[in-house]
Amino acid sequence: MSMAAVMPDAERTTAWRGVRRLLAVRVDNMGDVLMTTPALAAAAESLPGVEITLLGGPGAGALAPHLPMVGDIIAARVPWVGGGEGGNVDDDRALVERLAAGRFDAAVIFTVCTQSALPAALLCRLAGIPLRLAHSRENPYQLLTDWAPETDLVLADVRHEVRRQLDLVARVGWRPANERLRFALRPGDVERVDARLEREWPLDDGAPLVVVHVGATAPSRRWPAERFGEAADTLARERHARVVFTGSADEALLVESARACMRAPSISLAGQLCLGELAALIARADVLLANNTGPAHLAAALGTPVVDIYALTNPQHTPWQVPARVLNRDVDCRGCLKSRCPQGHQACIAGITPREAADAALALLTPPRPMDAPLLETFA
Repeated sequence: MSMAAVMPDAERTTAWRGVRRLLAVRVDNMGDVLMTTPALAAAAESLPGVEITLLGGPGAGALAPHLPMVGDIIAARVPWVGGGEGGNVDDDRALVERLAAGRFDAAVIFTVCTQSALPAALLCRLAGIPLRLAHSRENPYQLLTDWAPETDLVLADVRHEVRRQLDLVARVGWRPANERLRFALRPGDVERVDARLEREWPLDDGAPLVVVHVGATAPSRRWPAERFGEAADTLARERHARVVFTGSADEALLVESARACMRAPSISLAGQLCLGELAALIARADVLLANNTGPAHLAAALGTPVVDIYALTNPQHTPWQVPARVLNRDVDCRGCLKSRCPQGHQACIAGITPREAADAALALLTPPRPMDAPLLETFA
């Protein structure tokens, strides 16, 4: 029987109120971590003086300067995430030792509804972390001291990912002042992006800035790059929009495929921006046009409206608390959870036309944000 089954609610809340060193486990992609930031803020605001360490995936270190509630980040590969790319047993032992050295009072394990928290719970138990909280489908017995029974069992009825994590930490009495996603901009990133925009468009005539992100980690979530180009060209012609394409260096060819479909000028910053600069650019944008991927959640954190080409592989990751248009086609195979479309047709997004995406962006466009707008005050 778990401690949660015998500990009275008041005693449990008291135990968690005394946490001073907290490990937050979110070994997923950037967007998943961003959707966990309201829950992390709830911990920071409910526990004055708490030190929070994030155990994240291999790329988590890039977030370190941008999560003010997190004091340290441990980037790791683990064997239960990422298709068996979790290193070897020696790496697992080293991670246990590192967590044990952290002398954490508690661990909160954040997972999507299709993941099991028990491997991470065992890791934390072996590291000697006395309080351990997570969602669980089955009785975790001593692996978790506190747990929320898994209720997101049918994908059609799942909670939004942000709500799921807020509900988890609410079980131990933690609630944030507001439920917005968090991402802190750095002055240097803002200055470099502003300087780049001023070089590209030295005579700002008040035209809106549209950022277009054509990539996504999963092929099943990628709308054809050419359609992004056609939609962007419509915005450039009808609203004289300044169009900037973003992406990783590996996505540069996709970006060029999109730009080749445009008659209007555009620029590509694919492979040229660090995470902070990408965020600063999105914060400056009047609208982001993107697939369902990390930049869409950055936009939500920064208050930038989003047109989200949203493949129905899973339903719970739509832009959170930001003006948005979520575009897809209902299909019988929705909720497939696949990185590659098992039917080969991507029907949930293949039917979206460039005109439809452009019209969604036009509906969201507001008067362009002045270049001297206080982004850091607004979004940090």
